Amino acid sequence: MDELEVIERAKQGNKSALNNLLIDNYSILKGYIIKITGNPEIAQDVVQEALLKAALNIKKYTPKAKFSTWLIAIGTNVYRDMLRREKRLVSMEEVNSSGDYNVEDSVISKVEFNQVIKIIQKMPYEKRAVFILKHYYNYKYEEIAEILGCPIGTVRSRLHHCIKSIIAELERR
Repeated sequence: MDELEVIERAKQGNKSALNNLLIDNYSILKGYIIKITGNPEIAQDVVQEALLKAALNIKKYTPKAKFSTWLIAIGTNVYRDMLRREKRLVSMEEVNSSGDYNVEDSVISKVEFNQVIKIIQKMPYEKRAVFILKHYYNYKYEEIAEILGCPIGTVRSRLHHCIKSIIAELERR
């Protein structure tokens, strides 16, 4: 059964289909949220709230993008709300990486994950999110713009400034 069929069944109230949909996309959401928060405990709270919101709002989902894109958008909004409530950025702590994540990009090729993570930890959330969505999840500019709710030009600009900052920091080191 393809994703669209599962989504349609979930929208019709099939709890098993909804459960399968959430389980199939859980690791993508969790990986993204861990990277964006840098804190596994905070990430778990955000993921749980995002999954709950997705389950409660499944009937509102329109499949113009992948389901995982919709989940990531929900997770991003939950995290933004958390930041607003706390009125401060949650600083990223060292991510407990299993070593499965590698950044392979012409600009920062062969730079270890931990070096890049330490550099992007210091960046504002908006730049961090764009970088992670583009370079760890290979989302297109249009998808990132949809997830973050900003124009494509803003996505490109944030990514450009983020990469310039990474290069400058690597050269400084």
